[in-house]
Amino acid sequence: MRNILVILLITFHASFAQLPEKPEDVSPLLIGERFPPTILQTLEGSEISSETIFRNRKTILIFYRGGWCPYCNMHLSEVGQMESELIKLGYSIVAVSPDTPENLKKSVEKNKLTYTLLSDRAGAFARVAGLAFKAPTSYQKMLSEIQGKDAELYLPVPALFIVDENSEILFEYINPNFKKRVSGELLIAAAKVFANAK
Repeated sequence: MRNILVILLITFHASFAQLPEKPEDVSPLLIGERFPPTILQTLEGSEISSETIFRNRKTILIFYRGGWCPYCNMHLSEVGQMESELIKLGYSIVAVSPDTPENLKKSVEKNKLTYTLLSDRAGAFARVAGLAFKAPTSYQKMLSEIQGKDAELYLPVPALFIVDENSEILFEYINPNFKKRVSGELLIAAAKVFANAK
């Protein structure tokens, strides 16, 4: 019995450690599934649990590649322009990337954001979401300079989720083509549909 448990733990660790090679190969969480509890970092470098993030209200959760990505910055800014409407509908907005807390601060200033940005430098949250894949070789030098040489060199497939207070996914938009993001019109329409969902 003990040997079986050891084998299961080794298998789990190996499968968790292996990231898909390409964004098309990720296997994201599905609508109706829940985000497992994961620790992230705030702009100040303190730890926060994903359970805490989702606990009080429905959340618009964004996964993005980093502040160096122009498509990500455009999307973050677009969501920022809709922030007041989303808040009126009862949502909070949280965006997560592999960026360090220091680089998150730069993104906040650059894009004039007032919603929450969190660091997933180790990639734990992107992994449990099923969005993490190995950073292409052409990105690795740049990522190690931005994230630190000891960082996990991964990228998340850009995604947007609507998550309820129990960490359950109500809506998702995931596209392996990093140039394509959910439109503002679709986001607002989905947010209205799920605003009063129980």
